[in-house]
Amino acid sequence: MTIKEIQDEIVAEFSLFEDWDERFQYVIDLGKSLPIIAEEFKTDENTIKGCQSKVWLRGKEDNGTVVFTADSDAIITKGIIAILIRVFSNQKAADILTADTKFIDEIGLKEQLSPTRANGLVSMIKQIKMYALAFESQK
Repeated sequence: MTIKEIQDEIVAEFSLFEDWDERFQYVIDLGKSLPIIAEEFKTDENTIKGCQSKVWLRGKEDNGTVVFTADSDAIITKGIIAILIRVFSNQKAADILTADTKFIDEIGLKEQLSPTRANGLVSMIKQIKMYALAFESQK
């Protein structure tokens, strides 16, 4: 699936819920399916700066795509990074770099977050794009 197709799928899923209590429960459930980063990669180098909670993100290149794993010590944050990994993992670096993140506004996630969590979301996206940039520039 393309990044846009995955984003559209997420928007459709979020539209099924009546309110933000249900949507946050869904975000928490998504966090439980997160491809967890190996303990050996829970290092300062893989920590996302700017997040209220601890978030570790690792990207590696695999057969021309970028594969992400992550973890967080907070359940909502774990769900948020799970959504981002669902969108951007197993995609080409060039596609990640050119992808927009309007789907986050479409599901209304950013406005439901505290300012520090919203900043953390921006930091997560920035780090994903930085991995993509690093892999793309190696070509």
